[in-house]
Amino acid sequence: MPEEGRDSFFPDSAKLWVSACSLWCLLLFVTPLESNQVWGAVFLDEHFESLARWHVQPFGDKPRSNYSAVLNEGHRCLLMESNNSASLLVLNQEFNVYKYPKLSWRWKVSNVYHKGDSSSRDGDDYPARIYIMFPYDSDHISLVESIKYRVALASYGPPVPGSSINYIWDNRASNATVIPNAFTDQVQMIPVSAGPSLVNTWQTYTVDIVSDYRRAFGFDPPPIASLAVMNDSDNTGESSKSWISFVRIFNSQ
Repeated sequence: MPEEGRDSFFPDSAKLWVSACSLWCLLLFVTPLESNQVWGAVFLDEHFESLARWHVQPFGDKPRSNYSAVLNEGHRCLLMESNNSASLLVLNQEFNVYKYPKLSWRWKVSNVYHKGDSSSRDGDDYPARIYIMFPYDSDHISLVESIKYRVALASYGPPVPGSSINYIWDNRASNATVIPNAFTDQVQMIPVSAGPSLVNTWQTYTVDIVSDYRRAFGFDPPPIASLAVMNDSDNTGESSKSWISFVRIFNSQ
């Protein structure tokens, strides 16, 4: 059909509509899905191209776990390696949990710890965990916990959180939704993955930090928090590798 014949099927208004649709489709494919149009206000969208925004926080003089930005299955991610070691990888910037209450991430582990046991100090190791850490709050801490906090501060130096919730890959499956830490009640652990059945498979989670803190502690969290990730095995003396492909902190509203 001649060019003018095809044009006769598309009046100017129709051609304008088709052009607008084409532009919209182009924008749809080039706009990242994790943009504000989908996720709301985003504080952090970390895909571990580098670790420039992070620093390692040692646990006293214990051997440090190793953290590195690597390729895994063709994608950039964080590799966390622990061998009878413990240290945190801490984000350099704090955030407001009421402005950005949502946390989403994707991780997998090579193995769980055979001697891992969340009910005992000797078993308090996890191949993957995410810390949300809050500053010391004297209004919601007992005298005993206050003494423990000061001892920890003297042993490890700042920053030592006053309270925290840990999202963990627990070594053993259980029906528990919140587990008090074996060392201190100011750390409450929330098992999102558990046991060996999902080892070496990617698992994705989205949680509400404020709601989980209220559920774990029974009161509202302080507004300002910091984020850290960890693979530790200093209590069990074992070893593992784990990977995190992204961490996102955002507000879905």
